[in-house]
Amino acid sequence: VQLQASGGGLVQAGGSLRLSCAASGSIFSINAMGWYRQAPGKERELVATITKDGSTNYADSVRGRFTISSDNAKNTVYLQMNSLKLEDTAVYYCYGFSTAPSKIYWGQGTLVTVSS
Repeated sequence: VQLQASGGGLVQAGGSLRLSCAASGSIFSINAMGWYRQAPGKERELVATITKDGSTNYADSVRGRFTISSDNAKNTVYLQMNSLKLEDTAVYYCYGFSTAPSKIYWGQGTLVTVSS
């Protein structure tokens, strides 16, 4: 499984960005996809997850501002980020979770920088 993330960039506080994560390879084994983020000097934090059946889950810090969605035809997961805050600045990593085999796949990070 390969994951290709894109969409990061520089945005002012209050603005919006959309991240994309395109999956390829043996994607039939993927049961959930989502995003982690890691800010400088902080631990990696789970941001949002979407399962194969469409269930979603969010970190409290982003709930109501971020929306995760998927386009199964394109094997792509999106993270729409609205009302961005300075504290959303981080490298965002796309991930895919497989149960057979049990494994987490990672995409490359994409940097989101929110400026005042």
